[in-house]
Amino acid sequence: MSDLRTYHFYFEGRVQGVGFRFTARYLANKHNVKGWVMNLADGRVELLAQGKKDDLDNFLKDLQGEFKGYIANFNLEEMPSSQICQDFHIKFCF
Repeated sequence: MSDLRTYHFYFEGRVQGVGFRFTARYLANKHNVKGWVMNLADGRVELLAQGKKDDLDNFLKDLQGEFKGYIANFNLEEMPSSQICQDFHIKFCF
């Protein structure tokens, strides 16, 4: 898929304990976005999203809309799509 993009995010603010990961998974499925999301020990949430640019843009717009007032800042880095994600899941790491 030549138009496949991969975005790597770090979200900061009050993003843990508010349903962020589960909402991200729901919205990813709604927008045909693959990847994963997980809480970090420092209070941030890390998210990898893969899909078509329009789908990724709509996913991010909806996620920001759902958590307006909770997301204080986020970093976005576009990465090479060297590995293809098959689904969108929540990682539980700590």
